[in-house]
Order: sequence, then structure tokens, then C-alpha cells
Amino acid sequence: MSSFVEPKRALALLVATASLTACGGGSEAELRAWMDDTRKAMRPTTQPVPEPKQFAPFTYEARTIIDPFDQQKMVLAVARQAQTTASTSTIRPDLDRRREALEGFPLDQLKMVGTLRQQGNNVALIDAAGQTFMVRAGNYMGQNFGLVTKISETEVDLKEIVQDAAGEWVERPSKLELQEAAARQGSKR
Repeated sequence: MSSFVEPKRALALLVATASLTACGGGSEAELRAWMDDTRKAMRPTTQPVPEPKQFAPFTYEARTIIDPFDQQKMVLAVARQAQTTASTSTIRPDLDRRREALEGFPLDQLKMVGTLRQQGNNVALIDAAGQTFMVRAGNYMGQNFGLVTKISETEVDLKEIVQDAAGEWVERPSKLELQEAAARQGSKR
């Protein structure tokens, strides 16, 4: 097998030597002459710079129109803006309180699956993404600041705080009803 490899090696060495010899065959003088001819043939092209446009100063002659820099106009605009942002509604969500776990879910993704009675009070069992949570009156759930106001054996009543079309905070009653199909599946297990 070594006798078969030797002729291939010799052939590769011969081809490499021939190619290196062919590369070195040209003269440097020819290359320099070609570069000089190319430099002489190239002419730089430049475009003339356009003339600058004539400046025509604007004179403000609209004396009947309100001056845009009038101090009184600025005061009125600020007052108008403050008036529109001032809300007549006293309803506002408490943005400083710590969020509860069920406030991370939209109300339509929460399911009431049962109730318990602890110390004389109803406690709702709420399923959220496969986990069951215990909810009491006074807890929050849903993404609209939903305060649990009442828990019965079949539903959880909520008071949500949402913004209306004008940007005012309003209360909206909601409820979460017992999921009977989920309750039946729980009793089959």
C-alpha cells in the first residue's frame, strides 16, 4: 500500500512546483507599467457644489392673530391641561399595595371549583393554571384590581376598578361562578 501512496505524493509535489514556477514567471516591470497606465487613464470626477439658496426672512405681520409666544396664552394652556387631568372621581386603585398571586391572571382564566367554611366564613377555592388558591373576602384577584366583596357557595362577587373611555376610574361589579363540570370531575376522583 505504501508503493501506491508514493506516486500520488510525487505527482502532488510536481503540480505544486509547476504552479509556483508559473506565478513567479512575470516581471515586476510589467506590473509597474500597467499600474502607471491605469493611473494616467483615471480622471477624478467631481460635481460642482450647488449655489446656496437665497434666504428670505419672515416677518410676522398677523397682528390680529394671537401671538404664539404670549405669556397669557401659556398660562391658559397649562390651566386647561390641569383642568382636564383633574378627576372628579374619588375612585382610584391602590397602586402602592402589594399585588396578590391571583392578580396576575385575567378573570376569565380563573375558575371557582368549590368552597370551604373556616371560622364561620366562606372561603372560595379558585383554580388558576392548574393550581388551587384559597380566597377570602377582602382578597384581590384578576387584572382589574378586583376586590372580593362576598363569597357564597356558588359564586364570588368582585368589585373591579377600571378606566372608562374618558380615562376616569369607575367601579364595575363582576362575579366568578362555580364551575359545575369541574366540581363533578373533582367528586369522581
